Amino acid sequence: MKPPGRSILMAALLAGTLFGAITSLKAQAGSGDWTIRKSEKPGKIIFTLIISDRHNRFDREVDQPANDFHGVDLSKTGRQDVRFTLARDAGKLECEGFLHDGEGAGVFHFSANANYPPAMRALGFEAIDREKQLEMAIDDVSLDFAKEMKAEHLEGLDTDKLIAFRIFGVDRALIEELRSLGLSATDSDKLVAFRIHGVSPEMVRYLQKAGYKPDEDTLVAMRIHGATPDWMDEMKKAGYEHIAMEELIAFRIHGVSPEFISKLHALGYDRPEPEQLIAMRIHGVTPEFIQEMRSHGIQDLSIDKLVSLRIHGID
Repeated sequence: MKPPGRSILMAALLAGTLFGAITSLKAQAGSGDWTIRKSEKPGKIIFTLIISDRHNRFDREVDQPANDFHGVDLSKTGRQDVRFTLARDAGKLECEGFLHDGEGAGVFHFSANANYPPAMRALGFEAIDREKQLEMAIDDVSLDFAKEMKAEHLEGLDTDKLIAFRIFGVDRALIEELRSLGLSATDSDKLVAFRIHGVSPEMVRYLQKAGYKPDEDTLVAMRIHGATPDWMDEMKKAGYEHIAMEELIAFRIHGVSPEFISKLHALGYDRPEPEQLIAMRIHGVTPEFIQEMRSHGIQDLSIDKLVSLRIHGID
């Protein structure tokens, strides 16, 4: 079972939705609102930028290092008026408002850096209008980051992918770690899909230790359908160790679970073949169906016969 390329397309569409959010708010493209909340992560605060009009809303929430807010005393109690600037290569986010006990809100205005678009064009990144530049400032798409990604020789790398990389956390360290594990890690869409769906180097190492050699599409399909290392450990305890990755994905798609296997075992079906389990779930051969057949005096049916009964409409 070849994992569908559709999963990569859907990841790209999700990222594209985020890219387009600001563009639809042209009337508000140079300003918006901000909020600051405390974060559980040491040295970080939760910083949110909001751009909205009557029809659309764009929120971007990040765990921002507290020391980025120069001149702001986040530890001060009570109310304080604040002004601060977040300087990015793409431009400055000039903010003013208030804080109360380290949390608060206000408004921001974006001052675009006129040198940024030509510098990005020189690196091969085009189509940076004012709205796109604001988004690149919000997500801190720096010239250094663009140069780093360019040096990785990635397929399909463009301006929107740079933004997606910053949103979802694709960076040089991730790419190099994936490559050290034997993956090509050259497709920009797949790298975004990895981060969206939770494909991690730790997952790759787990599968390799278990004797698998997964390709990138299979890794994404496993995460989409929930074939996680924890779930695989449960299947191992149920007697299904090192079965084909395509069968693991099919298990998740069709609902073959440790609980299902345990109920079959209690009915006398000891470790059916993976393809038999999948066929049972596809055709509705449940433990309840088997018990119903037995209540009518139909005993000792093989799994293949049970599946045949369901195919032919016996219920």
